[in-house]
Amino acid sequence: MAGTLLLDSEGLSKLYLNDRLIVAYVAAAMQEGVRVATTVMTVLEADSERVNQARCAWVLSRIDVVEVTVPLMKSSAGLLRTHGLRGRKYASDAVLAAAALAASKPVTVLTSDPEDLTLLCGPGVEIVKV
Repeated sequence: MAGTLLLDSEGLSKLYLNDRLIVAYVAAAMQEGVRVATTVMTVLEADSERVNQARCAWVLSRIDVVEVTVPLMKSSAGLLRTHGLRGRKYASDAVLAAAALAASKPVTVLTSDPEDLTLLCGPGVEIVKV
């Protein structure tokens, strides 16, 4: 693999809605052999009544969905403790950050929340605001 592109809930929601910028990012990544992924937590967070469920299923069939395993949960919890964060406000971001840190490098995260993900991921992950 040539790296990883991870989507947060806003990136995934925009992909569901066929946003031109996000579709272009994902298409370019796939064309270059970059793994495109998100997490189970992100899928739950991005679920919306305004999105056609058939479209959601199609999008999810084309990208990797990282499961929340015990090791990923422990890594996420460690990130929260390290940065003095807690609660559901940060849980999904912590899972995404832990997945990013474990993913094939280089890693880019498309997010609407660059501050929290920059803090959680550190300098080894490129964070792009969408």
